[in-house]
Amino acid sequence: MSRIVPDSGHTWRVGVAPGIFPTVAHGIALFRRPLDFLNSLPAHGDLVEVRLGPLRAWVVCHPELVHQVLMDARTFDKGGPLYDRLRTLLGDGVGTCPHQAHRRQRRLLQPGFRKARVADQTELMGEEVESVCREWRAGQEVDVSAAMLTLSARVIGRVLFSDSLDATTAAEVHSCLVTIVRGLFLRTVVPVDALFRVPTPANRRFRDASERLRAIVDTAIAERLRGTPPSDRDDLLDVLLSAARSEGEAAAITEQEVRSQALTLIFAGAETTALCLASAFDLLARHPEDERRLHSEVDTVLADGRPPGRDELPRLVHTRRVVTETLRHRPPGWLFTRVTTKETALAGQRLPRGATVLYSPYLLHHDPASFPDPDRFLPDRWRPERAVAVPPGAMIPFAAGTRNCIGETFAMAEATVAVAFIARHWRLRHLPGHVARLRPAASLGPRGLVMVCEPRAQRPPATPPRATSLAPRATVTPVVHDPGTAGGDGVHDA
Repeated sequence: MSRIVPDSGHTWRVGVAPGIFPTVAHGIALFRRPLDFLNSLPAHGDLVEVRLGPLRAWVVCHPELVHQVLMDARTFDKGGPLYDRLRTLLGDGVGTCPHQAHRRQRRLLQPGFRKARVADQTELMGEEVESVCREWRAGQEVDVSAAMLTLSARVIGRVLFSDSLDATTAAEVHSCLVTIVRGLFLRTVVPVDALFRVPTPANRRFRDASERLRAIVDTAIAERLRGTPPSDRDDLLDVLLSAARSEGEAAAITEQEVRSQALTLIFAGAETTALCLASAFDLLARHPEDERRLHSEVDTVLADGRPPGRDELPRLVHTRRVVTETLRHRPPGWLFTRVTTKETALAGQRLPRGATVLYSPYLLHHDPASFPDPDRFLPDRWRPERAVAVPPGAMIPFAAGTRNCIGETFAMAEATVAVAFIARHWRLRHLPGHVARLRPAASLGPRGLVMVCEPRAQRPPATPPRATSLAPRATVTPVVHDPGTAGGDGVHDA
């Protein structure tokens, strides 16, 4: 049941979600059928009260209200169950720190994510996507989810650490992330700490993976600090360590902060991009006309068969629309929390200081008022003449306001490079009898997605590589699915 609340000339509906279970409250519905539960909430109001365990929280269901939350980061700060868990795991990095620390941290990292620098890194992205699918063969079954996570972990590893992570360590990062994101979602929707202190196998796996990921980052930092003379590598770790060595107190950061930033970038930069890519190939295989148009574009732009560079990237117009529509249809970051720093009003509802507010990009991206026929995959939604009709706050795969994702330009470039190059050489097909199973966790996308490779064109023989000053890449072992083994499973705004 909802009530009508007037607020600044606008009339909002404020309601309460039905079906509160003892102890875990709505958390059990959110865990078992999260997308169905979210989609049911707008019927109860534009702002809907739910219970997560003993915690009273409000889900924002209207894009105007979400826009209000995101544009007022001082009042609606990073916090709530999701960020409480992330801070324990990652520390206070740029994606998790409170408002007062964010501006300083973002200014330290911003040089590494400027558009010109990202354009220069398209060579690196191309090298890694080529290495991931180099050994694919006609008719081979490939675990696309795992291959895309290998790719994104390798890319963020090189951008952050240059050549400090070998292929074995990168595979460990991959494994840790799968375990962590699987456990993180449950800890968010059922924020009852006592449940996760019990030494169950799942709790031990989560703890061990978290400790191992921190150890990998600590080792990379320690090795860089031991290097003499000082490192001249042009990577993000060098940017951070240079800030740590700064003599100015306002600019200097501690080694602990370096570690937090590195962990944050690995966590945000690997899993979400991988899921976006896996979703893109899953959706393209279901929509042959959009796949055909994609193939036509990449065959023209990438006629030499090489990965796109900075000059080709702007010409991949339909490819970028495919990526954008994938982010609308299946946003990897699908549920976030905020916490109020003072008593405030939202939709005319008074919220006390410390109130938990949730918003869901998935819910907003499937609102038929903003996106007609929202369940259809339609890249042409993003033609300029149609995109202008999207309301503010309705399309937020990278959040908005001062806390929007610092890696947005980088993530879009990486996804566009990967989709274009793979589509230039391969068509990925579902296995016979495939049934889509989306099981959201801390992020949303297909896990254990196995597809069959069909070659589209032969790569030109002895194509000379583009000139680059990047460090040589490590060999990446392609991920091949053994039909006799169960597929993998696992579970951004910065």
